[in-house]
Amino acid sequence: MATFSKASRLCGAVTMQPKQLWSLLLSRILPKLLGLPGILLKKFRKEGVMELDAAALPELPQDVLMDIFGTLEVPDLIRAGSVCSSWHATYKCLLDLRQYKQPQTPCLFYTCESAGSNVGFLYSLKENRSYKLTLPEPPIRSRLLIGSSNGWLITADERSELHLVNPITGEQVALPSVITIEHVKPIFDASGTIRMYELSYQTPPDLFDLGDLRDELYFKAFVFPDPSTTGSYIVVLIHEPYSRLSFARPGDDKWTWVGQGSQYKDCTYVDGLLYTVNYSGEIDAFDFTASPVKMTVIMKELKYPVCENMYIIQAPWGDLLHVWRTIDVPPNAPPWVPGKCMVETLKIQVHKVDLEAKQRVEINRLQCDSVLFLGHNDSLCLSTQVHPELKSNHAYFTDDFKELTVLLKNCMRDMGVMDLENSVKKEIVSQIWSNWPCPTWITPNLMKLNQAFNR
Repeated sequence: MATFSKASRLCGAVTMQPKQLWSLLLSRILPKLLGLPGILLKKFRKEGVMELDAAALPELPQDVLMDIFGTLEVPDLIRAGSVCSSWHATYKCLLDLRQYKQPQTPCLFYTCESAGSNVGFLYSLKENRSYKLTLPEPPIRSRLLIGSSNGWLITADERSELHLVNPITGEQVALPSVITIEHVKPIFDASGTIRMYELSYQTPPDLFDLGDLRDELYFKAFVFPDPSTTGSYIVVLIHEPYSRLSFARPGDDKWTWVGQGSQYKDCTYVDGLLYTVNYSGEIDAFDFTASPVKMTVIMKELKYPVCENMYIIQAPWGDLLHVWRTIDVPPNAPPWVPGKCMVETLKIQVHKVDLEAKQRVEINRLQCDSVLFLGHNDSLCLSTQVHPELKSNHAYFTDDFKELTVLLKNCMRDMGVMDLENSVKKEIVSQIWSNWPCPTWITPNLMKLNQAFNR
């Protein structure tokens, strides 16, 4: 198991032995640098060229190295940046100039009770291995994970306050306070300290302890790049009451409540518009550049709700996809066993959203040999032509059924890989995770956020 230490985050290095570095160079970097044929690489290995000598590394201009480094996924990029000072300078320049845009294969983020409260792991589907990371305070195992987008986890701490955290870089950003969300009011004690929260969307209002509000209030959160400003972003939150929307941009000291639409399950940001899908299958589009925010109904709701979870995804070929995930007790299920969840994912259906005809068209096979990633992450559709290690026309899913992930924190999770053609499921990997916080997909990202929020 590789380790991203605190020192690694500061200098961009991953501790590796010389043999590991040469293995990386011979198998992944040198062929790109020099066009070496496979027979020559075998000769290097056979002759035992395994001891690292920085002086013997290829001397190439930094711009050429940057082009090569730009083709590596995050783990290999960090390893390359640890080879020598000149390669580290290239690595740092690539990130500082924001020129690193290599598509990343999603990893499974999880925790393990025996590893400690501040430790998280990334399981790489590409390498079939886990990386260990030490995360900043507060302890990750004390947080509720409510989203994962563009390399960032969105978490709620034991006071129900929200934070963005990048598990690879260790960067953390505090989001506007929970007391600025519509319908949430603080209750102070005699000393002026917040001791409870009031959630006031019914009569009488509900009262919550500081750590309990998060379980009721939050459903899902997202971090989307803001195309209007380079390096900026927008955070979108689905929350109670009635699973409505709020959002915040860097510099904001409070959440902006949208106040339109309700019962949302998922959203995606495409060309400046936020597309959402709700429990009834209605698809809406929100223009956040308008004041007030403008909402347009794209597709009317289904006559009958057809499944427990719905997702809205932009496909690599440009279409919007409406995905239905059926969760239920399987037929002929055995008697309930403590610690085992009785419901599980039984079927995943994919529909193309025809915006002109205002119709949903079911598709049995994804174009471009694509795959889906579903869960508390930003819902993804990726091409196996770019990610050949993934299984085409499959859905990689983690548990995001709130009624179970929040209420039954120690229950086994509904996770796996499903063939979209026949609904046959397989496990991702033998269980290596703790059931709380619930594991989620994350797409590695080394880019820093340029701006912070105000509290």
